[in-house]
Amino acid sequence: MIYRGFQGMKLSNLGFGAMRLPVIGGDDGRIDEAAALRMVDTAMKNGINYYDTAWGYHDEHSELVMGRALARYPRDSFFVATKFPGYDAANWGKVEEIFERQLEKLGVDYFDFYLFHNVCEMNIDAYLDDAKYGIYSYLTEQKRRGRIRHLGFSCHGDLPVLQRFLDAYGKDMEFCQLQLNYLDWTFQHGREKVELLRRLGIPVWVMEPLRGGKLAKLRPQDEETLKALRPDEEIPAWAFRFLQSIPGVTVILSGMSNEEQLEKNLATFAEDRPLNDAEMSALKDIAERMLSRGTVPCTACHYCVSHCPMGLDIPRLLSLYNEHAYTGGGFIAPMALSALPEDKRPQACLQCRSCEQVCPQQIRISEVLADFSAKLG
Repeated sequence: MIYRGFQGMKLSNLGFGAMRLPVIGGDDGRIDEAAALRMVDTAMKNGINYYDTAWGYHDEHSELVMGRALARYPRDSFFVATKFPGYDAANWGKVEEIFERQLEKLGVDYFDFYLFHNVCEMNIDAYLDDAKYGIYSYLTEQKRRGRIRHLGFSCHGDLPVLQRFLDAYGKDMEFCQLQLNYLDWTFQHGREKVELLRRLGIPVWVMEPLRGGKLAKLRPQDEETLKALRPDEEIPAWAFRFLQSIPGVTVILSGMSNEEQLEKNLATFAEDRPLNDAEMSALKDIAERMLSRGTVPCTACHYCVSHCPMGLDIPRLLSLYNEHAYTGGGFIAPMALSALPEDKRPQACLQCRSCEQVCPQQIRISEVLADFSAKLG
């Protein structure tokens, strides 16, 4: 197992993500606990010492199962992480109640790592309104009392949201968990986010290294390109090798659903094999081709914005359209749009086509926004 240093500790570079545990009958709320416990045993035996769960995973059962799985091991043999579920507005005033319940569910007296969960456009104002909700004050007090050993946050928001959170709380954040992979390096401004965190000295934890499985299997011609460079490397391993090549990446979380996935990941993380320049270039070329399918080539020049009678932030809307179209749905675009006034959302487009007259890329913006509205229902 590869390890990375963090404040005098050694953390396994591969973290055990408990969002996609094995389930019974395809029901996400019914974890196959026997199978999950066997996977934790395999992980522990092979050197994984970082275990990540959250309040909402598996219909709020993940913390319970992980608590029972880890209780069979000495407390100093693992690090456990969970999160305050600020993605749900119903929880904003319940930080103390939820925190105490999480300690019970996981059967621990303290959390090694605790996160503000999913900082994004939808909840950034609530997270920053400490006078009203007190989330920051409560969690920093638990850190002072030793009930949280290391405090951080996860972020699905765009770069301005990340900047706002760091401006307010960055001095207290010890790590940041980002959706990062060789697609999102450009697609979700991963490069800029990592650079911002690097300047502040905040290490990166990674979620979605395989982009929900999209990077586990590529087009045959792309797989052939990679196999020519590293004949012995499995295709999913390339996504992990990319992340091993990014300075500042400490823990790479993988949500594994069965023993086979776990065993393959363990084999990948048995050695550190960062990419050389030629390999990195090939991977980025593949990412560019993947992202060109089903997306629009907006360069965010903003010429369109001054010609929109509704004042829509068209580049931002097109960026969210690309995310939604490429992912085939998902929560990121609806989450970001929910933070906008209704008259700034895609359906507010008047179809006047004024923006299209000045678009250097000749994007049929009105048609794209109409399609976006239809996809969102």
